[in-house]
Amino acid sequence: MKPVKLSDNVFFLQINHFNRRLFDSLIPLPEGTSYNSYLVKGAAKTALIDSVDPEKREVLFDFLKDVATLDYLVANHAEQDHSGSIPFVLEKYPMAKVVTNPKCKEFLMSHLHIPAEKFIEVKDGGTLDLGGKTLQFIYTPWVHWPETMVTWLKEDRILFSCDFFGSHLASGAVFSEENIVHDPMKRYYAEIMMPFRASILGNLEKIKGLDLAMIAPSHGPVHKNVDFVKNLYQNWAGGPTENNVLVAYVSMHGSTFVLVNRLVSRLQEFGIAVEKLNLEQIDEGRVAMAMVDATTIVIGTPTVLMGPHPKAVYGAYLANLLKPKAKYVSVIGSFGWGGKALETIAAMIPNLKAEVLKPVMVKGLPTAADLAQIDELAALIAEKHKVLLGLK
Repeated sequence: MKPVKLSDNVFFLQINHFNRRLFDSLIPLPEGTSYNSYLVKGAAKTALIDSVDPEKREVLFDFLKDVATLDYLVANHAEQDHSGSIPFVLEKYPMAKVVTNPKCKEFLMSHLHIPAEKFIEVKDGGTLDLGGKTLQFIYTPWVHWPETMVTWLKEDRILFSCDFFGSHLASGAVFSEENIVHDPMKRYYAEIMMPFRASILGNLEKIKGLDLAMIAPSHGPVHKNVDFVKNLYQNWAGGPTENNVLVAYVSMHGSTFVLVNRLVSRLQEFGIAVEKLNLEQIDEGRVAMAMVDATTIVIGTPTVLMGPHPKAVYGAYLANLLKPKAKYVSVIGSFGWGGKALETIAAMIPNLKAEVLKPVMVKGLPTAADLAQIDELAALIAEKHKVLLGLK
């Protein structure tokens, strides 16, 4: 493997994992992923920016085969897909020091048992001179762990952003193309970053004054179109919701499905875009992506043993974890003889700072009167969107 030159003595070590299909035993990876390291050679010292998943450490070492000396390994983030190979790198380069912040040092000592004497701690805004190459470290907590930071290479105007602005995308491309990277970036943001929207907005402000030529993340291709990717994050984290409704549902014998189809049809008649997702075979990333822009989330569930269907419970749990910007939420569904499906779902989403719109729970196969309630809910959602979004 040959490192790709990004600028003078700055190299991209892109390690693709094309056939990985699940991350954290949870997140689907329809397009695989990559683990990126970056090599920066100064006149006096050499630094490696971030490590890789230990499963791919031999590929990393193939990239480094012509690197005789490594002085520093900068750890922007302690999660093992970026830090897991650090112990092996330190075996290969025993004189190297791990450069990171105190919180990340604490995590690396705990998670990987790296001894304290192997670290150099850096402060927020601190610098490291490699000889004509100056690394500056900027704390960016909760993007998406509490210890995260980014590294700014001043002379070359490159921001090594780790998970910030990343995408789970295995690709032979070095640089991102807007039409290709948009959806993988949105999926990545939705699955990983969305719960930390407030922190992301604050950290966008911290890097606002940097004159960026490139953003070099730890997953996916490098971004030369820096305004494009920064604007995406600004909009996803802090922009308004759109005239969208997410209807996430599961149906056992068809009754809930009738309600869902009626609601979707009526909403579309009102000119509202609807994402209808069946939770039976859930793609967590697809659900998360739909939550990014949705103004309203509707959960559709039948009743199972007096409670909501477990797949609907999972959908509600995801919404509560991801904390989307949605302004309104409702529940529709059916029951056979009774139960507390509605109460259970409502109690599961306290993190959604959303107004609960009148739910519709019906007994058995929906009647004309039941469908009229769905029509009323659709009209209410349309009116709420009209007022909130200034629609005509």
